[in-house]
Amino acid sequence: MDAALQMTLARATATTERRPVQVALIAAGVLFLVFFLLLPLAVVFGEAFSRGWLAYASAIWEPDALAALRLTLLTAAVAVPLNVAFGLAASWAIAKFNFRGRSLLITLIDLPFSVSPVISGLIYVLVFGMQGWLGPWLEAHDIKIIFAVPGIILATVFVTFPFVARELIPLMEQQGTEEEEAAVVLGASGWRTFWSVTLPNVKWGVLYGVLLCNARAMGEFGAVSVVSGHIRGLTNTLPLHIEILYNEYQFVGAFATASLLACLALVTLALKSFLEWRLRDEIAAVGH
Repeated sequence: MDAALQMTLARATATTERRPVQVALIAAGVLFLVFFLLLPLAVVFGEAFSRGWLAYASAIWEPDALAALRLTLLTAAVAVPLNVAFGLAASWAIAKFNFRGRSLLITLIDLPFSVSPVISGLIYVLVFGMQGWLGPWLEAHDIKIIFAVPGIILATVFVTFPFVARELIPLMEQQGTEEEEAAVVLGASGWRTFWSVTLPNVKWGVLYGVLLCNARAMGEFGAVSVVSGHIRGLTNTLPLHIEILYNEYQFVGAFATASLLACLALVTLALKSFLEWRLRDEIAAVGH
């Protein structure tokens, strides 16, 4: 038998399971999705509308809920662009250049993945809090970081800044530097090369990173909970507002607000699938 045919048959045998095994695996996957995705979503929306549309609408339009929504959107609107700028700069430097400290920079980018969000929030309290390193100076100059909006934004930026960079680094490394080198040979400056060559080649990766970063920014709880102070109408984001309502047994309000985040998760999932498809096409095009 031809060696190529033998290899093909061996590969097919190694990657093909018997019918009962396939059915069992598919059933396990479906049951997992039902119990850990669909059922929780059904509970959230069922509880949110358990007392009718009027109760749902009043919970959403309640002043504290609207204030939490505005703060959540503001935090994401500040954190995401900052992380996009950092992610583009860091990934461009790491993927396109060799320099001292490159490995250290990669390690620092991964730091929020290995540190608990609660710990990161405590670090900001130790630095900017009243008893922290900069607390007395900030108090003397009437600058509020902890238990205020700046602290929430700083904590959110910290926990979300790896997402854009981590999506772009492998993509830029796979693309190589040939196109940039050609642009430089033709007389393009560094900025012109970045805007005309590098950025268009990674646009779908940037959008994918923005999507993940935005979803994490809006849903972050641990770090924000530590630095916010839980001041109603001022420093509560949507996750913190949901926790307060649930602890006060205001279940309709809690689940109604949670339904907003659930809708965000569903939209994020749909966009994530679309961007993954475009990103696979882009990587395939680079490979060919």
